[in-house]
Amino acid sequence: MSRVWRLGDNVNTDQIIPGRYNVTTDRAHLARHCLCEHRPEFAPQVAPGDALVAGRNFGCGSSREHAAVALQATGIACIVAVSYARIFYRNAINIGLPIFIAPEAASALQDGAELAVNIATGEFRDLTTGAVFQAEPLPEFVQRIVAAGGVIALVRQQGSLAI
Repeated sequence: MSRVWRLGDNVNTDQIIPGRYNVTTDRAHLARHCLCEHRPEFAPQVAPGDALVAGRNFGCGSSREHAAVALQATGIACIVAVSYARIFYRNAINIGLPIFIAPEAASALQDGAELAVNIATGEFRDLTTGAVFQAEPLPEFVQRIVAAGGVIALVRQQGSLAI
C-alpha cells in the first residue's frame, strides 16, 4: 500500500532537487533534499513504497539524472503523471524507477490517498475511493530494467549490452 504524494503541472528538475544539492551523487544526501523547497514535508515524511502523482510535463528543466535519482532514493514505488519531460522519463527508466503515463489516474488521485500499485500490470487501485485506474503496462524490456535496478545493473547481469 502506498500513500499518494500529489504535485501539479510543470514540476521541474530544480524543484525536485535544487541545483545546490547536485554537487554529489550520494543518494541519501539527494533524498534528504528531495522537493525541499517545493514540498518541504516530503523528504522527512515519505515512506518506502509511497507513490508520486503529478500533472503535465513532470521533470521538465535540466537533463541531470539527479532529479530521478533523488526521487528513487526516497523509496517511492513509482511515479504516475499525465505527461513527462522526455529526458526525465528516460532518466527514470535508466535507473529503474517505474514511471507511468496515466492521465485519468493522475487527475483523480488525491494527496494522501491510500493506493495499491501493481507495477507489472500498471493497475492503480485507490483504496480511499475504490476507483481503479489502468496505465499502459511497462514494456517487458523496461520491466527487466526496473527488476534489475537500472540499465547498468541489467547490463552487468547479462554480461553484454543486449537489452
